[in-house]
Amino acid sequence: MRVITGSARGRRLKTPEGMDIRPTTDNVKESVFNILQFDIEGRRVLDLFAGTGQLGIECLSRGACEAVFIDQSREAVKIIRENLKACGFSAPVLQQDALDYLRQGGQFDLIFVDPPYDAGLYAPVLEQINSVDNLSDGGIILCESRRDTPLPEMRAPYRKKKEYRYGKVKLCLYVKETQE
Repeated sequence: MRVITGSARGRRLKTPEGMDIRPTTDNVKESVFNILQFDIEGRRVLDLFAGTGQLGIECLSRGACEAVFIDQSREAVKIIRENLKACGFSAPVLQQDALDYLRQGGQFDLIFVDPPYDAGLYAPVLEQINSVDNLSDGGIILCESRRDTPLPEMRAPYRKKKEYRYGKVKLCLYVKETQE
């Protein structure tokens, strides 16, 4: 697994042993960044259920001004820190429950939501983002799930914009409409 482009292009990222952490595949990651390519530079990014940190690191490599990495796993936090160091980046990496982190508030321009597929966390996480309002106006949430997993709608000013399917994986894009 490598960083696709930007300042850390080609840097190899460490991945965990076993299947406790499920990194986004290279094909899906490339699709994610084709979708988001003009929505990263200068943005504040939250990588929930960060795993290896590859999505947030890719954003930093592409000019995001900040990325915060959240994962409950001690092993994941260690790997994320090693990957950030290998790419020459510094960023907050917190071993914390995603819902607890979201309750603290704070807004981001781009939020990645990629929990363990069978953990039942999509609806609670999206509801928490909606109720605390963790997304800036015009911001984006990108969820990765199994192809057949139904993802919920969100309350205004949030809305589900589009779903993309890549083999067994679905990417769902949510946006927060700009307030006038």
